[in-house]
Amino acid sequence: MAEFDHEIASLHGTLQLFTKRFTNNQEESEDLIQDTILKALTYRDKFKQNTNLKGWLYTIMRNVFINNYRKMQRARTTLDDTKDSYYLHVPDTHTFSTPDGSYEYKDITKCVNEIRADLLVPFKLRTEGYKYHEIADKLNVPIGTVKNRIFHARKEIQKKLVAYSC
Repeated sequence: MAEFDHEIASLHGTLQLFTKRFTNNQEESEDLIQDTILKALTYRDKFKQNTNLKGWLYTIMRNVFINNYRKMQRARTTLDDTKDSYYLHVPDTHTFSTPDGSYEYKDITKCVNEIRADLLVPFKLRTEGYKYHEIADKLNVPIGTVKNRIFHARKEIQKKLVAYSC
């Protein structure tokens, strides 16, 4: 038993070199060696005579490192089970929640409201979610006319916004 402890202690330098595969931090390296030696001494009854002690210690060290890494990752990970959790981690760059965005919203709304009424009505209905055929039924015009008016409304709005941005 004392001989086993002595053999493990004699491999301290070798273990220290092996920790370089896992970390360059001296403190982390020493912690990893201590954890490895502690596990080896705790489970010495699992070690079989005439096997490679150094290889056994390397396996223990690798497993200790992996387990510690996984613990660290779990500690840093927060679970979110909301329905649309994807959107929680996306930066909000496309809304008008900033002060500048509020002005942009007002400017866009102004440009939209300045287009002709015959173009504005189908355009607003489309932005509210109505389908082309629903708009055509509501306005009693052919579906091609609805598509044409929405197309021209978009073009007018784009012209006004380009002129505004200059």
